[in-house]
Amino acid sequence: MTAFFWFIDALLGFYYFLLIVMIIMSWLTAFGIINSYQPFVQTVQQFLYSVTEPALAPIRRMLGRFLPNLGGFDISPIILIFLIFALRILIRSDIAPLFGIYGY
Repeated sequence: MTAFFWFIDALLGFYYFLLIVMIIMSWLTAFGIINSYQPFVQTVQQFLYSVTEPALAPIRRMLGRFLPNLGGFDISPIILIFLIFALRILIRSDIAPLFGIYGY
């Protein structure tokens, strides 16, 4: 069972890493540092979009109901990062100890 919780924690950590890479690549593209017409850059951006967009789209829809337009500033990745951190803490401190697993 320890391996299961470790695996879930590792997947959440990897998803966090992909979110950070997606944020950095969007900034680099927006500021014209990398050329988004390069085939490698397009492949990486399409991969990151297809992996992160299913989790970010519902957050964007929810924020659209409650917050006014922030003018090109997207806070949905920040909220998703906070949710990932909260889920990892919840798993480590509350869910895993229910199964007798401490400090994996």
